[in-house]
Amino acid sequence: MRFLQTLSCLAPVFLLATSVGALEPVWQITEGLDHPESAYIDPVSGHLFLSQVIGSGQEKDGKGVISKLTVDGKMLDADWITGLNAPKGLRSHGNRLWVSDLDRIVGVDIKQGKIAEVVEVPGAKFLNDLATGPDGAVYVADMIGSKVYRYKDKKLSVFIEGKEIESPNGLLVHDGKLVVGAWGYTTDFTTETPGRLYSVDLKSKKKTLITPKPTGNLDGVEVDGKGGYVVTDWPAGKVLAISGKGEVNVLMTLPKGAADHAYIPSKQLLILPQMLENKLTAFDLSKQ
Repeated sequence: MRFLQTLSCLAPVFLLATSVGALEPVWQITEGLDHPESAYIDPVSGHLFLSQVIGSGQEKDGKGVISKLTVDGKMLDADWITGLNAPKGLRSHGNRLWVSDLDRIVGVDIKQGKIAEVVEVPGAKFLNDLATGPDGAVYVADMIGSKVYRYKDKKLSVFIEGKEIESPNGLLVHDGKLVVGAWGYTTDFTTETPGRLYSVDLKSKKKTLITPKPTGNLDGVEVDGKGGYVVTDWPAGKVLAISGKGEVNVLMTLPKGAADHAYIPSKQLLILPQMLENKLTAFDLSKQ
């Protein structure tokens, strides 16, 4: 996620982990990107979509875009959707691609390649990642506001909120639960205590910790196909493997800015926006 690039020193991350160096890329885009934040593979069209903040992640400047690519890294349309402010999280449901855009969520008609719906989120402080449920519900994290909003049937509501949800960043709907990668409670992007990975039951809203100890300033969250998750830590530049039992291992460490990734479990292929380096890189995690 994009935020002020000058941060105070963060508290140590409490992990039982083994660090592994970065792998050689399967493919990489190093030109023409400007603060790429979220990579997402739409299961219907098969396209890879990439949100690019372009400039500041906190200004309503209309510079942000969504690019359309193939999953093997071929750019199809760098300016597929334009006029966004600071686009971040991406998820789809049916023919609608949803993107969080600072203080609103925007729905894009995938077939037509145009904005179809804009939902203002009054009072939002910093909308970040976004997830969709099988019923079409859209969940969006307000990291600085420490809230998760829910949008369904044209109605917007607060799904969960409070200091105890640890400033949610990464979101994923999986098996009837909202899986949350928390930054660690913050009002200004800095934290004394890193966040944890946890889940929230979509019906009861019961919170269950996946990692019981502080884990990191978590960003992207994807299932690994093995009962666990592949998670990124933005400021540490780490890609983490977190088992369903909460065991944490560092798969690789990159420069700061490892953002909201896409992951193909069957290929163990990680597609990672490297936000501060203006790169989009695919790694084969089966070779680590």
